[in-house]
Amino acid sequence: CRCVLKCFIHSRPAALYNADDEDAQNEIEVNGNWTPQEKALHEARLKAKAKRRLRKSSSRSSTSESCSQSGELAGSDPNSPKGKVNTNDRKSRTGKGRGLPKKGGAGGKGVWGAAGMVYEMEEPDARDPNYDESAQVIYATVVPEVDEKEMEKMVNPIVQEYFEHGDTKEVEMLLKELNLGLHKFEFSSLAVSLSLEGKASHRELTSRLLSDLSGKMLSQSDMARAFDKILNELPDLILDTPEAPQMLGQFIARAIADHVLPMSFLDCYKGKVDCEHARVALDRAAVLLTMKREMVRLDNVWGVGGGLRPVKHLVKEMNLLLKEYLISGDISEAEHCLRDLEVPHFHHELVYEAVVMVLESKGDSAIHMMLKLLQSLWKTGLITVDQMNRGFQRVYDELPEISVDVPHAHSIMETLVDLCYQESVITKQLRDACPSRGRKRFVSEGDGGLIKN
Repeated sequence: CRCVLKCFIHSRPAALYNADDEDAQNEIEVNGNWTPQEKALHEARLKAKAKRRLRKSSSRSSTSESCSQSGELAGSDPNSPKGKVNTNDRKSRTGKGRGLPKKGGAGGKGVWGAAGMVYEMEEPDARDPNYDESAQVIYATVVPEVDEKEMEKMVNPIVQEYFEHGDTKEVEMLLKELNLGLHKFEFSSLAVSLSLEGKASHRELTSRLLSDLSGKMLSQSDMARAFDKILNELPDLILDTPEAPQMLGQFIARAIADHVLPMSFLDCYKGKVDCEHARVALDRAAVLLTMKREMVRLDNVWGVGGGLRPVKHLVKEMNLLLKEYLISGDISEAEHCLRDLEVPHFHHELVYEAVVMVLESKGDSAIHMMLKLLQSLWKTGLITVDQMNRGFQRVYDELPEISVDVPHAHSIMETLVDLCYQESVITKQLRDACPSRGRKRFVSEGDGGLIKN
């Protein structure tokens, strides 16, 4: 029967032979007289055959799809035989995919994420199994309180720098970094004490600083404690600053007008002060407040700072200074008044006004007095070379106009310049630059009708 079946199968046309006939043949063979070992071996062969058939059909379908999309087999080498895939190619062998980098460019060795990605701090979750409650302790920076002995060393540089830049906000920022604690009122007393030894502009800056810090860092009670401490220290302050009581009185009046101190500050000391200097300071403050009752602020108690004054006011002050000097002849007082103006960049105006006064004066006394004043200011360094040259040069430039009102201005100017050069007040170059009036001698008898040069 087996031979007959084989002959029948081989005699059929190839077109009619398909998988169904092959399966039927296998069933017939299995149902034949085979041993169990042959039967198991035959079944294993059939399973391997089915797997090869399935793998072949799937590869054909995927190849046809990729060729229809891209026109050629993805990942194939043009020099390689058709149908073979380059195993070293890292692209998709199936021809699928968008051609984008893996993980959006965030993958790779030594890469912690895509470019431009910012990782924020994640708050720990209490439900996390690795949550450690002891590791969540927050450590804060604690600034120790400033000791009373170190207070002066730390505050002095801040106040001295403030006198240079005049920025109250920077002082407030620096004080916030310090833990002054219960000694914060001492900052006001130290600032006032330092300003008493300085200039009028320093005292004005100190009054502004106290006004800006009041209510923000220092209360009225703190300010009252500070001024009470200064009143008790007046006997020591007066050794270095004899005018300390009057200045402190002006500070108190300005502080009350600026609402830095309470209005009842002076009433607390009536009949309770034994120190004579403290009484002088309190009386000075009471007098100023009585005179300026209608004013909201005593802004002019220290005067306006040097560079902030208008030019006309400075010119008027220097004129008054020179006139008082011509009357009194006190050089030290003139130097003191010039220092109080605090305008070293404007001292050339004093030289100009002094020379003009000499040109407009009558007699030789004004020349010698102004020469002594300029010589003293030159030696003490109050007037520099540049300021002296600028003052004289301004007179040189305006000498033609001055000579209209003062006919002998040129001769007086030459006399003054020669004397100043002899006393080493001006340089030789400045003396040679002095203008001189050209004179022509007219025809006189015996000249032969010629004009002499």
